[in-house]
This record gives sequence, structure tokens and C-alpha cells, in this order.
Amino acid sequence: MSKRNPRVLKIFLYMLLLNSLFLCIYFAFHSSPSSSSPEPHPNFPLRFHFSVNNQSAIQKPWPILPSYLPWTPPQKNLPSGSCEGYFGNGFTRSVDFIKPRISKEGSRFRCFYSETLQSSICEGRNLRMVPDRIVVSKGGEKLTEVMGRKEEEELPVFREGAFEVAEEISRSGFKSHRRFGGEGSVVSRRLVNEEMLNEYIQEGGIDRHTMRDLVASIRAVGTEDFVCDEWVEEPTLLVTRFEYANLFHTVTDWYSAYVSSRVTGLPNRPNVVFMDGHCTTQLEETWTALFSGIRYAKKLQQTSLFPPRGSFTIGIRNRAFQGIDRRTFGFPVNRHRSSERPPSSSSPSTSVHNVLFVRREDYLAHPRHGGKVQSRLINEEEVYESLHHWVASGSTGLTKCGINLVNGLFAHMSMKDQVRAIQDASVIIGAHGAGLTHIVSATPNTTIFEIVSVEFRRPHFELIAKWKGLEYHAMHLANSRADPTAVIQKLHEIMKSLGC
Repeated sequence: MSKRNPRVLKIFLYMLLLNSLFLCIYFAFHSSPSSSSPEPHPNFPLRFHFSVNNQSAIQKPWPILPSYLPWTPPQKNLPSGSCEGYFGNGFTRSVDFIKPRISKEGSRFRCFYSETLQSSICEGRNLRMVPDRIVVSKGGEKLTEVMGRKEEEELPVFREGAFEVAEEISRSGFKSHRRFGGEGSVVSRRLVNEEMLNEYIQEGGIDRHTMRDLVASIRAVGTEDFVCDEWVEEPTLLVTRFEYANLFHTVTDWYSAYVSSRVTGLPNRPNVVFMDGHCTTQLEETWTALFSGIRYAKKLQQTSLFPPRGSFTIGIRNRAFQGIDRRTFGFPVNRHRSSERPPSSSSPSTSVHNVLFVRREDYLAHPRHGGKVQSRLINEEEVYESLHHWVASGSTGLTKCGINLVNGLFAHMSMKDQVRAIQDASVIIGAHGAGLTHIVSATPNTTIFEIVSVEFRRPHFELIAKWKGLEYHAMHLANSRADPTAVIQKLHEIMKSLGC
């Protein structure tokens, strides 16, 4: 692909990312994990089971779509920086730190490296996690219980031997060291040295590269010293979340987890173990829907093994995304976004369209948040009240349809209700902000009306709308204040274009 126009390339790559994300997430909910489901297409793996202490649960299969091709082996001569390098199978190099043996029960640890992303996806088998050697808050608490907790406490610090992998080694030629916590001396070696870390998991431009630290902590120990209390027998992703409470910034976490699953050939949607100690948020509801199980590392037993017959995977550094089918939450598939108003003596029967105003309101997002958000539209309340009066007074001038104005206070709504509001809307209005990321879940023929202040003239939501094939309108402001009359006039034009 030509690099003569970097802006065009970035926009094109962004659209490709969203396309990949929507395919893997939107359609992930079309299939049921029940045992009565039809057999998958031969190109897609079968379902599997997750068991801890012999407690078994059926796993969710990957989606089965005629147009959704399985990932092919990476190309050896894939150009660095190409679209395929970013969004295809660009992990063209692999290295075995413990080579797999013929026996399926043997240990393994290897990484797949992407020249374009300058990062790796690593997987292993027979990996022992020792939570006592991971310094991090417990995680999963209610936000109100951990107010004021520092972010450093929520990001994991991996001490030496936080993870161990079994290896058939002799006691001669290997370092003997005392395990953390005085557990006795064992023979072991560092699995990945500094030189290999610099080659496959570079520092990059981030302050704390938790995946690098995790891999650096792994030690290979003799099989006689390898004992576990809790066994996790099926494929599991180890995920450290950075932006866990913001929909827009959490968007590629789900995509990265998906990519990690496909690069390592996981047969179905894996379980997820959060290595971080973040409190619970609304977005955890979506993690639960997307994957087969969610757990926190510090809530596991003293020692855990990942896994004797499957594989654990450490994903590339993550962010996140939202795109959900209405069937995920049990909504009727054929639900209409407009309804018939009962006829009366004074007005004929008319259709009523939902117009959703996505609001930006103050709320507590994380333990260090003061509950105040930056205003993108300083007179949002005035604009909403003007729209409400325009609709309630019956002065819209629309003769063929009515308007049901929906107050989209997403910060205090469940993910299910947020998705319902988006998919029931004919028109979505909102100032530039994370809440508009939900338009990836909008149904066809939805119209997007974005109010853009001078400080936030970014193409994110326009690109999402274009990729989705949605009609998009923008009102660019000279500052951060919108003229309510101008907003009403623009909405009136949009409603007329819908046949009102």
C-alpha cells in the first residue's frame, strides 16, 4: 500500500480495524453454546470445556459465517507496515523457548512476533502461576469500596518466579534458588533472557509493559518441583486491562484478545483471567458475553496450572471495543425502531421515531475519578431541554411521523439498556465522546448527528458511520456552545429526509 499520504493510510487502517472488530464481536453472539447446536463448519474448531477441580462448563464456539474466513498461516515475506501486517495474520516470526515434545502432556512456551506491531503473542502449556508473587490489588470489587486506590496498586508487578513452567532438567548446570516466600530451594533457569526480551517484546513507548514483565518473571523448573493446587485445563487468556471503564478506549482490548486467540489457534472462545486488579465496571458485562469465563488472578487459589492439555495465551497490549447483536441480551430480533401512534379524533395514525440524545454526564468512572467529566458541549442541558420542548409542544411541523426523544444517560445504564437504546433509535444525536462508540451497534438506516466542538474535531465517529453505511451529519461549532435553534433546524431536516 502506498505511504505517500499518511493521513489516508491511517484512516484506511482505522476502518479496517473496525471492520475486523465488528465481524468478530457482532457475530460472536449468533451461536449458542448448548449441546444441541449444529456441528460447526470444518474450517472452525469444535467447542471445548473449561474445568477447575473437575467442575466443567461448556465453552462458547467461534461464529460460523460463510464470508468469515479462518486465519491462514502468516506470509513469510509480509511487508512491514502493510494492512495485512496490522490487521491480518502479521505474526510472521516464532521462537520456541521450550520446544514442544511429541507428548501432548509436555510443556511448551513460544512467542509469535509481528514486525509491524513490534510485539508478540506468547503461549505456553504446563505453566504454574503463583499469585503470592504477583503484587496487585484483588480486583473485581465495587467501585464505591475502593475509592482513592492508586492506579499503581491495580497494575501487576511480577516478582521472579511469578510464573513457572515445567521442564525436564538435570540438577547439574542449572541455578538453584530459593522460591519467594521461603518455599525451599529448587533448580531452575530464567526462561527468557534480556536479549530475547528486547528482540521479541520491546519496551516500546509505554511506562509499564506488563506483558514483558510477566514473561521476564517466568522460570523453568524441574518436573519434581512442579506442584499445583488448582488446575485450569482449557485455553485461557491472561489479560491486563489498561482502559477498563471507558468504552472508546477499551475498544481494542476485545480485538486484541480475539487476535491472540486466533494466532495461537485456540479452538473456541477462551476463558479470561484478568492479571490486573481493577474494580468491576459496566464493561465487564460485555467481557462475560464475549468470552467463556472471566476470573481475577488474585482470586485464584495459591497456585494454578495453565493448562496441561490446552494452552494459555498472553495477548498483545490491549485496549477495547463495543459491537453487540441484540440477540446477545435476548432482544426480539425483528423489533422495530418506530411504532404506530393510536389514532385519535384530532390526529391521524402516524409512526413515531426514536431520537436518542447521547448525554455526557458526571459519574464515577474509577477509584481516582472525581465524578466530573470534561464538557464537550457546555450547554448540553439547554440543547436537550430545547429539543424536549420542541417535541412536547407539538411544534415540530412534521405531519407524517412523530418523535420520541430519548434521554441517553448511559453512565447510569446497564450495557443491555445502552445497546437497546442504540438499536431502537432512528436518529442518534450526541456531542463527540465515548458514548458515540455505540454506533457500531446501530441498525441499518440509522442516522448519526454529531455535534463537534472546536476542541474535538476528530474523525472517529464519522469513519465508524461510513464503515457501517450509516447516514452521517456533523454540526461543527466555533467553540463549545451550540445554538439550540440550529440543532432543532438540523434535526427537522433529518426527520423530513426520513419521510416525516
